[in-house]
Amino acid sequence: MLRRTLIQAIFAPRRRTPRALAEQLAVPYGHALDEAVYIPAVALMGRLRLGALDDVRRIAEPWVDGTKDSLAKATGSHLAGHLLFADLYERTRDPRYLARVRAAADLGFNANGSPLPAMPLHNEMSDAVFMACPLLAKAGQLTGEQRYFDLLLRHFQFMEKLCLRPDGLYRHSPLCEAAWGRGNAFPALGLAWALTATPPAQPSHAILRAAFLNLSKALARHQDSSGLWRQVVDHPTAYLEYSATAMIGTAWQLGVQHGFLPAPTYRPLIAKAWEAIEGRTSPMGELVDVCESTGKQPTLDDYLRRRAIRGIDPRGGAMSLLFVTTLMAA
Repeated sequence: MLRRTLIQAIFAPRRRTPRALAEQLAVPYGHALDEAVYIPAVALMGRLRLGALDDVRRIAEPWVDGTKDSLAKATGSHLAGHLLFADLYERTRDPRYLARVRAAADLGFNANGSPLPAMPLHNEMSDAVFMACPLLAKAGQLTGEQRYFDLLLRHFQFMEKLCLRPDGLYRHSPLCEAAWGRGNAFPALGLAWALTATPPAQPSHAILRAAFLNLSKALARHQDSSGLWRQVVDHPTAYLEYSATAMIGTAWQLGVQHGFLPAPTYRPLIAKAWEAIEGRTSPMGELVDVCESTGKQPTLDDYLRRRAIRGIDPRGGAMSLLFVTTLMAA
């Protein structure tokens, strides 16, 4: 039954609007925050855009009232998870949310207040552009403190040296040259999100914008005619992957909305990504071919063998909900 539903989803007429799809995705996704990490946080941010402020505040409350410590066992995923608190602070001005944003961003400084070479917990993976850069940009924007913007640029350039390839794509880590799908979608989305919170007068803004444009140009060359990107972006036999497509689509939509990317070039490519995501999402929120959780791998073959998930998947659901709610704002 599930297989038939998914096949029907692939070939279903593309009639849903972004809002209609967002409302369907919000049924199975975005109803818990067992850990303050990016996957459930992004889904909850999607529900915020649909007006679920009271329910999202209820779900987040244990992380700000002292019941739970959002950074007790911090990972890179926790850094990006704190973007939810930034979003809640902007909507409510409750200082408890800003305190959690500060607590996460302040992990980038030593006891004397001096910046570390980069945000901790990066594990040398390109994911860390997303995990830390938007958080630091939001911390700077919300507090007005220059040190967060300075660390943002420091962290990004640290990761760029580790992971940017000469062709403009990102290796997932220095272990091998594979341009993993989400390993490129994370930098794209991280740069776009950080740029939206970084004032143009900041020295980092022009550097981040140029990096985002260069990565976008490289990714545009590898978008499949279906609108999707492959599990390994530049490998012709890799499967077409759902979550990276949603993330790149979100990044480009933010880029066009804020003038970071030329609209005539990227609007048609965003439209293709939207059609691909809409056509691979069932009305029940089941998804087609989301790459499983992937740490840094030692060889290209290891990336090519990563499992494709079909069905309900929290990661893919969160990123598609982010994509379609970003399209709603257009």
